[in-house]
Amino acid sequence: CRAPEYFFIAKDIEVQQVYEQGLSLNELFIVNSSGIKTHRDDFVIDFNADDLTSRIQKFYDLDYSDAEIKTKFELKDNRDWNLSEARQAGIFETTAIKDVLYRPFDYRKIYYDSNLIDFCREKVMKNFHNGKNLGLVLKRSRLLGGTFHYRHTAICNSLCDINFLADQSFVFPLYLYPETTHQQSTEETNHRTPNLNQKLVKQIAENLGLTFTDEKETTANTFAPIDILDYIYAVLHSPNYRETYKEFLKSDFPRVPYPDINTFWQLVKLGGELRQLHLLEKSTNQGLNSSQHSLARSSNLGLYPSYPIDGDNIITRKLNKNDFEITDIENQRGRVWINNSQYFDNVPQTAWEFYIGGYQPAQKWLKDRHGRVLTIEDIKHYQKIINALIETARIMREIDLLTDGQVK
Repeated sequence: CRAPEYFFIAKDIEVQQVYEQGLSLNELFIVNSSGIKTHRDDFVIDFNADDLTSRIQKFYDLDYSDAEIKTKFELKDNRDWNLSEARQAGIFETTAIKDVLYRPFDYRKIYYDSNLIDFCREKVMKNFHNGKNLGLVLKRSRLLGGTFHYRHTAICNSLCDINFLADQSFVFPLYLYPETTHQQSTEETNHRTPNLNQKLVKQIAENLGLTFTDEKETTANTFAPIDILDYIYAVLHSPNYRETYKEFLKSDFPRVPYPDINTFWQLVKLGGELRQLHLLEKSTNQGLNSSQHSLARSSNLGLYPSYPIDGDNIITRKLNKNDFEITDIENQRGRVWINNSQYFDNVPQTAWEFYIGGYQPAQKWLKDRHGRVLTIEDIKHYQKIINALIETARIMREIDLLTDGQVK
C-alpha cells in the first residue's frame, strides 16, 4: 500500500516501477486537449454537407423568428450559449464546413464556428484545418477499480469529436502550425514544428543512436516525428502491453517503453500500417468498381467481405447480436444483416466484436445509419472498415512478438 495512491487492491509494485520508467505521452506531447464538444451535435454535425448548409443558412435567416428556429431544430439555451444572441452575432460562412472524425472510421461534416459550438478547442484543432497533420487520440483513464480493458488508442487527421472513443477523448497533434495573419506568406503559414518535448526527443535519439529531424528524410541514421508516432501507436496496440500494464493504464495517460534500436524500425513499420488502416489510407479494396452490380456479385473475393444481394440498401435492423449470423463455424465468419433481405457476407466474428475505445466500429457505424440508404460509396466504406479490423487483429499479433522482450 504505497503513497500517494493507497490503492485498496493488489498491485505488482515491481511491474509498476518498470512501467513508470517508460516514456510519458502526456510529457512527450507539449500541447493536447479534449476533442470538440458542441452541445448540439444534431444541429452542427451531419452526414451530408448540403443538408448541413441548408440548416445553418436557415438558422441565420432572420425572416424566421427565434421561436420557430428553436422549435424546428430543437435547440435550447444554456449557461454558455443563447440562441437569439448567436443568430444576431453570426452569418453563414461556407469555409466553416469542415471534416470531423466523429467516431472510429466515421467522417462527417461539421459547421466549425465558435458562435454555434460551445467548446471548439481551437488551440489544438487549428492545427488540423490549417494544414496536413496527424493526431494521437487517447483517453485519460480515472478508473481505480473494476474490470478494465485498455483499447483507448486511435489516430486522427482532421477535427475530432470529444466522444470519438465513447468517452472524453484527448487529441495530441503531431505538429503545431503558427498563428496566421494577413501579412504572412504561404511559406510562413505552412511551416510547422513538432509538438514534442525536445528534452525527451533528445533522450530517445541518444538511446537509438540516431539523429532527429523535424520532417521525414531519406537520409540514413535519422528519424522523424512520424516515426515516433508510429512506434507509440504500435506499442499501444500490443495485447501483451495492454494486459501487463492494465492496472496502471487505469489511472492516467499511458506510458510506453523507450524505443530500442533492435525493434524500433520494425515497430515503426507495423505502427505505420495500423495508422494507414485506421485512416483508411491503406488500400483494402480488392478490385471493386463503382457499379452496384459489381458490389452485389462480388462472390470471388476470398476473405474480403461481400455484399451479394441487390435491394433498396435501407438499414432497418437495429444491429444487435441477433443481426450477426455465423455461417462458417470453422472460420468463425458470418453475415451482418442490414434489413430482412440484404447483408454483408464473409464478415469475421473478430471484426464484428472488435473494440476501439468504447465502440465496436463494425456495429456502431451501421447503427448510426439506421433508417438511411447506403450508397455505393457507403457499402465500399463499410467493407474497408471490416478489412481494416481484420488486418488490425493480425498486426497486433505481430507487434506482440516484437514487444515480448520489452514488456515485463
